[in-house]
Amino acid sequence: MIQFGREVTGNLDAVLRREWLVTNGLGGYAMGALAGARTRRYHSLLTAALLPPTRRTLMVGALDTWVEINGRRSPLVTHEWAAGVVLPDGYRHLESAHLEGTTPVFVWTMGDVRLVQRIWMAHGRNTTYVTYTYARGSANVRLVIKPLCTYRDHHRLTKGGYNVDITPCEPAWPGGQGVSVQVAPDRPQTAAPRPFRILTNRGTINPGLEWWWSFHLAQEKQRGLDNEEDLFSSGPITAQLNLGDTLALVLTSEDEPPAPWHDALLAERQRQRELLTCADCASAPSWIRQLVLAADQFIVRRDVGGHQGTSIIAGYPWFTDWGRDTMIALPGLTVTTGRLDDAIAILKTYAELVDQGMLPNRVPEAGQTPEYNTVDATLWYFQALYHSYQARGITDPAFRELYPVLVDMIDWYARGTRYNIHLDENDGLLYAGEAGIQLTWMDAKIEDWVVTPRTGKPVEINALWYNALRITAELATEFGFHDDARRFGEMAARAYASFNERFWYSGGYLYDVIDGPDDSDPTLRPNQIFAVSLPFPLLEGDRARAVVNMCARELVISYGLRSLGSDETNYVGHYSGDAPQRDSIYHQGPAWSWLLGPFVIAHYRVYGDAQVALSYLEPVANHLTDHGLGTVSEIFDGDPAHTPHGCIAQAWGVAEVLRAWHVLQLALSAARAEPPPNRS
Repeated sequence: MIQFGREVTGNLDAVLRREWLVTNGLGGYAMGALAGARTRRYHSLLTAALLPPTRRTLMVGALDTWVEINGRRSPLVTHEWAAGVVLPDGYRHLESAHLEGTTPVFVWTMGDVRLVQRIWMAHGRNTTYVTYTYARGSANVRLVIKPLCTYRDHHRLTKGGYNVDITPCEPAWPGGQGVSVQVAPDRPQTAAPRPFRILTNRGTINPGLEWWWSFHLAQEKQRGLDNEEDLFSSGPITAQLNLGDTLALVLTSEDEPPAPWHDALLAERQRQRELLTCADCASAPSWIRQLVLAADQFIVRRDVGGHQGTSIIAGYPWFTDWGRDTMIALPGLTVTTGRLDDAIAILKTYAELVDQGMLPNRVPEAGQTPEYNTVDATLWYFQALYHSYQARGITDPAFRELYPVLVDMIDWYARGTRYNIHLDENDGLLYAGEAGIQLTWMDAKIEDWVVTPRTGKPVEINALWYNALRITAELATEFGFHDDARRFGEMAARAYASFNERFWYSGGYLYDVIDGPDDSDPTLRPNQIFAVSLPFPLLEGDRARAVVNMCARELVISYGLRSLGSDETNYVGHYSGDAPQRDSIYHQGPAWSWLLGPFVIAHYRVYGDAQVALSYLEPVANHLTDHGLGTVSEIFDGDPAHTPHGCIAQAWGVAEVLRAWHVLQLALSAARAEPPPNRS
């Protein structure tokens, strides 16, 4: 269990640094710092995905909560203000905090009074539950809570003063009360604002508008962004609690009545138990079970072509679903966790988005044009399908249904598609890129400047291309398409020979890019690891071992691989600054969590020692108690102490750690099952 006592909760910096996250399977979420203070524009108790998984709209930012005991008021909230003060400092009353599955639980104590607070979302609903249970004490207590609200795109900030209509509404349950909040925002919206409701199971609500000005958002300041926001109170909620009583607040943009809080809590607990059962991880260490639950937070509904599909959120809080991230993350989030139906659903959803052989980089909201500026999303699709095929088996009709999609992708890439992506007939390798376009996962761009263009023949793109050919040839053989199998097999053999002839650098590792505008690029980057880690490796023996050793010596940190060798000219060891500064650094030194999985698999492949390979994953267990609780951060400083940055929860980071751990467990199980050698 991830749990903290006063050694953490009594330290303001420590409780501001750690953030919790709950999600609803639609792209909606609630998140915040352990301190209760909002440090990001994304911190909220209800951010609804009104067009799943997009149009994410922040509605309730926080609860200003106080408890009265024998006439003495104590805060259960912390606010930071633009004036530079922290007031009130409710974190001092936080005795402990822990995760119950993915549900954050806060234990507040004042004398002998103990109040237990929980926060969770109803799966498949834009609905958040917040409960306060009077668990111990000798006096009656009175809670006074002011919901602090807004209505805005979750990327923006509220500047107050616009019109708000707050009216009583029908209570959800006997003895409860409710208000409906309808806003007229300070800027045009893509759709008419949707009312949201604040409901209670007990106590009274006194509707009334009151603006609160100039909250300070410390993380936004650190990121060089606007960091002041105004929120409005919808009116105080007051409730007397006797020992054993629970005050439940429901925050919802749904029209249907919400389930009673106790039923909703039991349903969420049961759902999470089923996720663990599905993943068959009862004997796994607790941190792996926690990651199985974290994996669920990224799998969301995505409507495509007028019907419901499935997709993967790239990271919380600011990303939606991206083609590349989805395909990289799919095996770890679904196949490894036993969610094969979800894997197939995602593959089918994205098959409908293929255009000119390409998967979209970013999947936009309905009515907007997808962006196809990625060379590798398509190639990662083959990997996602192959892992699903290996787990499910060829008898699943989905693979025959999707086989023509694979062939179409290869044919488009071979004859040429967008952005000068084409097969070089001279060596059978894949070329990609043109001026001003970023096509690989190292995709930072500042106005017209592509930071890492990697135009030419990138190493991981050609490793993926070779694997795509081998995968499709294998499926063609299974389906009896012998001409396809022969054609793709011959293309793969040529790519293999050219890769080994042309990519080896005299420094003892692989070029990052060959045939670029400035010829070949020997910059030390982690992309070469895929030549060893993918299902069909391109390197064997000494060369494979040399690549793994170079990555281990120069790129590996505790939580991932550096995006650039620390001795390279452009290396930056600490990720900081405003948006342009951060974008210029993004792939020039920060370590990426998702690369740890491929490295671990490659290490095991060349050395055959699963225990040693597992040791590279062990630090992740401790990381789950920092930054985003129970999940894996996007990036880390390349230099010690490797501070986490970026998204607090990154899909491919969670996925690749889970996948690597699963691969190594299978290896250990196979080793245990082997009979001992005959020593007679």
